[in-house]
Amino acid sequence: MIANPQAIGSSSIDSALVSKYNRPAPRYTSYPTALQFRVIDDPESQEAMYTDSESGGPLSLYFHLPFCKSLCWFCGCTKIISTDVCLADRYIDYLEKEIAMVRPKIASDRKAVQLHFGGGSPNFLIPEQIDRLSSLIHDHFEFEEGAEISVELDPRTLTKEKVDAFRRMGMNRASMGVQDLNPKVQEAIHRIQPSDMNRQAIAWLEEAGIHKLNIDLIYGLPRQTVESFSETLEEVLEYDPDRLAIFSYAHVPWSKPAQRILERNPMPNAQEKVGILERIVEALLDAGYAHIGMDHFAKQWDALALAQKEKKMQRNFQGYSLHKDVEICSFGISAISQTDRTYRQNVKELETYYRLLDMGRYPIDKGYLMSRDDSIRRKVIMRLMCDMELDFEAMSKELDIDFRDYFRKEIRALVPLERDGLLDLHPGGIKVLTTGRLLIRNVAVAFDAYFGKGASGFSRAV
Repeated sequence: MIANPQAIGSSSIDSALVSKYNRPAPRYTSYPTALQFRVIDDPESQEAMYTDSESGGPLSLYFHLPFCKSLCWFCGCTKIISTDVCLADRYIDYLEKEIAMVRPKIASDRKAVQLHFGGGSPNFLIPEQIDRLSSLIHDHFEFEEGAEISVELDPRTLTKEKVDAFRRMGMNRASMGVQDLNPKVQEAIHRIQPSDMNRQAIAWLEEAGIHKLNIDLIYGLPRQTVESFSETLEEVLEYDPDRLAIFSYAHVPWSKPAQRILERNPMPNAQEKVGILERIVEALLDAGYAHIGMDHFAKQWDALALAQKEKKMQRNFQGYSLHKDVEICSFGISAISQTDRTYRQNVKELETYYRLLDMGRYPIDKGYLMSRDDSIRRKVIMRLMCDMELDFEAMSKELDIDFRDYFRKEIRALVPLERDGLLDLHPGGIKVLTTGRLLIRNVAVAFDAYFGKGASGFSRAV
């Protein structure tokens, strides 16, 4: 049992500090962020976005399966709400067209080390559709031995037959959306999902031989308190996941209008959210998990926790990752791909996606070609987000720059954060302190050349 959940009724971080740093900031799953991507509509520029990457390294595949049977009011994903499973048949037809266009651009000897299905709800698909998608992927891509194949699952629409179909595909890791177990919170967010439903899903996974489990939670939702979320944590820890992602709810109703419905109920303020986050960190560290970065936790022996200790962990659009120097090759609406020098994002509208592929055109909407400065800053921000520290001398050698000279202004900008107790700034580098880990986005923005130059649309850091 989690001891004394009422012990932290509010954050131990000073409220003035919370107010000061509760400003919009990127989550840095990429740098530059997607807000810097620009529309690419001429064929020549689009073709350049699909040029084989210079690294020639392995692939990380992502498929966006956007369909859900009901709308969760907090959701910020690109999704299509329907109960008609036949929609997925047509969608798979067009995934096949997209693969046929993209696969020849990738050297045939490059294998995949990772495959991930996100959404939406990938288990919207019925077993026959899962088997068809599996055949399509395995016909076009070869996988490294031991490749990670993971699927985001919604227990509300999961069946044993669907689990077995994903297992036939090769799934060896499941990521299960739970969000919160409190009935009042579930009602407020339009996602009724009792714990027994989650336990049944986990039992099906274990019966199928899938023992690697991620659990996703969200804090900052309506009606949540430190005490109620402590109870959710206590129950979730009994599921014994090896990894947890506990995201800060991003309230962006200007982008996702359905989120306005959440405002009918009281929502935690910034100070209360930090109190919940502190409780999360305390409870999970006590339970033997490592706080590997930002909003992610893993058991001490987990490969991701070990990679973080060895400073080998990576960060990309799929969150924290083990895989370095991979090309992320993504398919489906809104999917974002990444090479060593480029980003590209598919269109978000389903009919536009279909129309472009019918015309024999890439379904790309936006893209970005990185400069040398972008590459340098991406490395610095990603190491900061993963390692929670920077060694100036090591970074100078790796980036072929004089770090202190190149980032003179940025280092000076960190002095106020040091005074506020977020980090230790010394001649040899930066070490992020406990409070800074909770506000790491505020530390990272110091190295962002675009932040504050008219960029908007980010969620608040707290």
